[in-house]
Amino acid sequence: MDYTSLIAIASIITAGFTTSIGCIAPALGEGRSVATALTALAQQPDASATITRTLFIGLAMIESTAIYSFVVSMILIFANPFWNHVIAQAAGK
Repeated sequence: MDYTSLIAIASIITAGFTTSIGCIAPALGEGRSVATALTALAQQPDASATITRTLFIGLAMIESTAIYSFVVSMILIFANPFWNHVIAQAAGK
């Protein structure tokens, strides 16, 4: 097995783990935060504007984690920074 195949396999596996963990963890966090916000709204309906605003800011920050992990996995698949190193090593042989 040559280095090009090894880099491709490692990149695809890493991109898969990045996408799966990067999507599961924020989804669990968003579900928990929405459930907690609904509980808080049920207990204090007068503070609904503050709770809702804080919830949406928190959800945006949680979702940014999923977006960053997706971007990292797309970089690993389509614009892998290790390819230039592997191609230079292969050309030197």
